Amino acid sequence: MSEPGHLTFDALNAVLRAAAEPTRLRILALLAEVELTVSDLTDILRQSQPRISRHLKLLAEAGLVERSREGSWAFFRLPESGAADLARGLIAHIDPADETTVRDRERLAAVRATRAAAAQAYFQAHAGEWDRIRRLHIAEAALESAIVETLGDRDFRSLLDLGTGTGRMLELFGPRIERGVGIDLSSAMLSMARARLDRAGLRHCSVRQGDIYDLALPKDSFDVVIVHQVLHYLDDGAGAIREAARVLRPGGRLLVVDFAPHDLEFLRDEHAHRRLGFAPETVEQWMTAASLEVVSQRDLAPEADGEGKIAVSLWLACDQRLAIAGATSREVA
Repeated sequence: MSEPGHLTFDALNAVLRAAAEPTRLRILALLAEVELTVSDLTDILRQSQPRISRHLKLLAEAGLVERSREGSWAFFRLPESGAADLARGLIAHIDPADETTVRDRERLAAVRATRAAAAQAYFQAHAGEWDRIRRLHIAEAALESAIVETLGDRDFRSLLDLGTGTGRMLELFGPRIERGVGIDLSSAMLSMARARLDRAGLRHCSVRQGDIYDLALPKDSFDVVIVHQVLHYLDDGAGAIREAARVLRPGGRLLVVDFAPHDLEFLRDEHAHRRLGFAPETVEQWMTAASLEVVSQRDLAPEADGEGKIAVSLWLACDQRLAIAGATSREVA
């Protein structure tokens, strides 16, 4: 068995053979910048879709590229570890002034600009609805300050944002983490999130389409999981909390942010809210049932002089496996 971070001779040979072709090396260089679709790569590289798809298949087989599907679209990115580390090392040696590299980056910039324009158009079309909901609770800046305060100064390297929406939580914490992943069911929201992350230059953060109840992520993957203004859309909040707990590393933390109980029925009728807020004990019970310890719970009331009518609640829970292991070790000693 090879050491962690090492490849067997055969695997290394396969990686080098896959990368040792001009178009495939160009694809790797582009995917090191941002995740792209086959259509994006066709536009940038000026090659046919079957040809690009064939190159991507070979790169995926060698472990240099991973694929995630969103409806009829598929996005490709470099994996977060493994053979992709070697690919990043190779790409780092490409002369940034090379004519081919410069041309590819210019076309990539055009693709990014198109994405950003589409995301902005979607936002403008729906901004009125979102602004109306925002005015019902505490100001966004105050809420984000409370979120940062709740997670505190304790370092964490990886963040999973469930129901990422426009990707704001990834943008907020991006500068202090090494790896960020956002999951959402809406392709339109993911387009907005990608544009936001692109604009912020957060290459170590990515988003993908996924099922909050059945994440295509391994157990013990993240230091922090955030579920921000998502539970009130769900039929099974307990199931979402349980799945979030599954991907927490030992000692990891889960932060849930959602509405406190309210009686604004129009949110159910017009905006698909299935739950009109949550009592503190409801989410606490879900966390406890998922083998998490509730560390804190707080309510943020809307400004008295504003239009707000809904309080926002924050729950922070911690995975207890490290604490349990420590206690067991002390008992044995």
